[in-house]
Amino acid sequence: MNNPHPVETLRVDLGERSYDIVIGTGLLDRAADYIRPVLHRPRTMIVTDENVARHQLPRLEKSLRDGGIGFDTIVLPAGESSKSFARLEKLCEELLDKKLERKDMIIAFGGGVIGDLTGFAASILRRGMDFIQIPTTLLSQVDSSVGGKTGINTAHGKNLVGSFHQPRLVLTDVTTLDTLEPRQVLAGYAEVVKYGLIDDREFFLWLERNGRDLIAGDREKQIYAIKTSCAAKARVVAEDEKETGRRALLNLGHTFGHAVEAECGYSDSIFHGEAVAVGMAMAFDLSVKMGLCPAEDANRVSAHLTEVRLLARLTGFDHPVCKVKMTAEDLMKHMAQDKKVADGKLTFILARGIGKAFITQDVNPQQVREVLELSIY
Repeated sequence: MNNPHPVETLRVDLGERSYDIVIGTGLLDRAADYIRPVLHRPRTMIVTDENVARHQLPRLEKSLRDGGIGFDTIVLPAGESSKSFARLEKLCEELLDKKLERKDMIIAFGGGVIGDLTGFAASILRRGMDFIQIPTTLLSQVDSSVGGKTGINTAHGKNLVGSFHQPRLVLTDVTTLDTLEPRQVLAGYAEVVKYGLIDDREFFLWLERNGRDLIAGDREKQIYAIKTSCAAKARVVAEDEKETGRRALLNLGHTFGHAVEAECGYSDSIFHGEAVAVGMAMAFDLSVKMGLCPAEDANRVSAHLTEVRLLARLTGFDHPVCKVKMTAEDLMKHMAQDKKVADGKLTFILARGIGKAFITQDVNPQQVREVLELSIY
């Protein structure tokens, strides 16, 4: 296959758990070349979902077959609902039915849901098996496939059951973005914006100029944004693998966003990246309300999100979530269950400006409530 773009390789430096992130075009068609070196024996298991199976699975299966690697495939329902205890149990039983050995490799082939669920299953099967991430959505390519966070949702909240379990390899073929619905690309773009807002103002300025082209499919700009995002996350993960400090910055927008997702029942009313987008806007609004951030910066964040057709608030948009009836009190209750609660206090990621995010627990709940009300009404 013609491969006009150079392959980019980043290293996540975690000592014995270090691994490469490989980014390029046409990598699915050469996947065996990258996967074979990390296999204990020429056999693996692919876990994917119905959407990816329809659009991309034949490419991966052909590459493995041509490369002499045996495999079985498990296809799961698409969507956030698959990140559940019931689906985890069924997946574990299916993997064991295939008689996988402890040293065998599992391939998570899909978006964030497949990566989180499969990675968690790998972490607990036979007390820990290796897995490979082959992310197929922009969100998973820039965020969830990197860093080793795995898990499932419960009725109490998102990702409350899980583990840190690093992949052996992340193989990112940017061509998989071509079969995504526009809304899925936008959801992933929100996580790209996040890296600029945390500590890279110049990257945010680049996104203001180039974001629309990236979303529209400009391959060169997609690769640059994915590489920049992954490099930022790899640096943070290398410093703080288990999220005891600086890594919490990567949750910018997530405290608010997870509450919205929970209130929507983890349905397609709002995708994770869309919830992160509105959550980031709320985080900047709260920062302004607390006198920490210039209003100009918060307005600039909201303007860019709105310009690319992402949510900056929960009302006034032609979007399914804007039809969901929710109250500030409902969202506050969900936030109280957030996994970032420590000593009874909720951890927030706020900002002193674009590229100046920081971690704090010193937040007035009434001001949080006011920000939520502003977004809802």
